[in-house]
Amino acid sequence: MIYREAGQYKTTYDTDTQIFPIAQDRYAMLAILLIAFIVIPFVATPYIFSAILIPFLIFSLAALGLNILTGYAGQISLGTAAFMAVGAFASYNFMLRVPGMPILLAFILGGICAAMVGIAFGLPSLRIRGFYLAASTLATQFFVVWCLTKVPWFTNNSASGVITAQQIEILGFKFDSPQEKYLLVLGIVCVLALLAKNMVRSTVGRSWMAVRDMDVAAEVIGFRVMKTKLTAFAVSSFYCGIAGALFAYCYVGTVEPEAYNLDLSFRILFMVIIGGLGSILGSFFGAAFIVLLPIVLSMIVHVTGLPNSVTSNVELMVFGGLIIFFLIVEPHGLARLWQIGKEKLRLWPFPH
Repeated sequence: MIYREAGQYKTTYDTDTQIFPIAQDRYAMLAILLIAFIVIPFVATPYIFSAILIPFLIFSLAALGLNILTGYAGQISLGTAAFMAVGAFASYNFMLRVPGMPILLAFILGGICAAMVGIAFGLPSLRIRGFYLAASTLATQFFVVWCLTKVPWFTNNSASGVITAQQIEILGFKFDSPQEKYLLVLGIVCVLALLAKNMVRSTVGRSWMAVRDMDVAAEVIGFRVMKTKLTAFAVSSFYCGIAGALFAYCYVGTVEPEAYNLDLSFRILFMVIIGGLGSILGSFFGAAFIVLLPIVLSMIVHVTGLPNSVTSNVELMVFGGLIIFFLIVEPHGLARLWQIGKEKLRLWPFPH
């Protein structure tokens, strides 16, 4: 009754293949976007913008990039933070060394630089897979951070390696407040998420999933495996590079190599596992869960009167337990649980 599709007839191919073919999904998405763009900017506090909403959106974009590579193309990567670092430092240097460079163009160029690095380090995926591919991407993480630390040019010869990000200015309008930065990040994430959703439904996305399921069979039926894998690395790294630039300019406010450490790569990987592999929506679910979990745990620790040192240990234990839980009970994560809920609503109030 709540989620019935009865009466929603599809009379053309376009209406049958649209992103939201069910009216309830279209109305729900429209309501979410209206709330996000119109309501939240007027009711949320600066703390909510800076501590919850902005990092949630940025991590969602980074998780989406990793999900394209791992969830849709089946290529394991542990170097997500490295590609984010390339995007951040490339954007900073484009802004610094090219007079009059628009910041949005700098973000795009930073993403392209990250895509080029992703293609270079994605070449081993043509010969290796699984654990060995994960090890090669882990080498990417250490190499990129080492390079950014040891080459002073990237940090503009900063002695500490920590540099302040330039001010965000678009068409003469400065984005200084958390509210303005939130709207900027929200707009970019919405555009890139829409592009990703259309991409995975296209020929490119089908080639990714074919190689993920069985690359030998995909090559036999005509897919070019080398091109498919490198395209997945390029698109994934581009998304991560944009996320890294937003992370530096809209969240932390500084560009530093240590902000893109291995812990960040694992955290984004946890988002994908908990949210759901091969799901655009799962990237947002996983990011929301990982961002909100430390806040909820700190509130519980504060209420129970436990020392603050317990919070970090409890957080790690909960992360590990949840990953084991989802891998055993529901490998497709929160996105699959949401899909099951929708299927039950289609039959409500009748038993499943």
